[in-house]
Amino acid sequence: PGHADFGGEVERSLYMVDGVLLLVDAAEGPQPQTRFVLSKAMALGLPVVVVLNKMDRPDARAAEVLNLGYDLFIDLGANDAQLAFPVVYAVAREGLASFTAADRGKDLGPLFNAILTHLPPPEDATDGPLQMSMNFLDADPYLGRLSVGRMRSGHLKVGDRVAVVKADGVSEEARITAVYAFHGLGRQPIEDARAGEIVAIAGPETTDIGDTIANVPAPGEAPRALARILIDPPTLST
Repeated sequence: PGHADFGGEVERSLYMVDGVLLLVDAAEGPQPQTRFVLSKAMALGLPVVVVLNKMDRPDARAAEVLNLGYDLFIDLGANDAQLAFPVVYAVAREGLASFTAADRGKDLGPLFNAILTHLPPPEDATDGPLQMSMNFLDADPYLGRLSVGRMRSGHLKVGDRVAVVKADGVSEEARITAVYAFHGLGRQPIEDARAGEIVAIAGPETTDIGDTIANVPAPGEAPRALARILIDPPTLST
């Protein structure tokens, strides 16, 4: 928070996920950025798991902070379903989590269980046409521009020829030279990606935030006809 594109990054990140973990300091409570991110997540209808972290702090006040969390949800217009959010208590730097404030836990199992139980998996759309929206841009000294986004449908592999569709419907062809999956804070090269995955791709050199990667049009098909089959993404801050 604080940098010029914080709001834009939040919106683009939320567009790529199926649910969120709302991390709140067990001593400091919700911060202004907490309100901002939660309001955006709720507007998209994303399910939320609240994680009260730093439970090992001597000034931790879990019950009071949790009540502040409920107040925040109510203030943002949460409905009954949104107010029934699950809560996990954690000491993240020690890899501990539990479902009760009095128990430190033995590992992060409760957090993973909350994710599996309360956050939905990606929709299986692998058999559909390739649709991948560009939400972030990066660069590699050897591969050039990297486009980061979520595979909405279809599949993609190294060597594929794709169409980069601009906001005005004009498209340009490009070849995929590398595909990377995200593991922790790093990237790992993979040969192909399927619907639901968040990946970085190399090859297209003219992509911008908000562009869409799609299948190359059939011979004789106008670029604008291709654009009409795409899922319209929400307006993304650039």
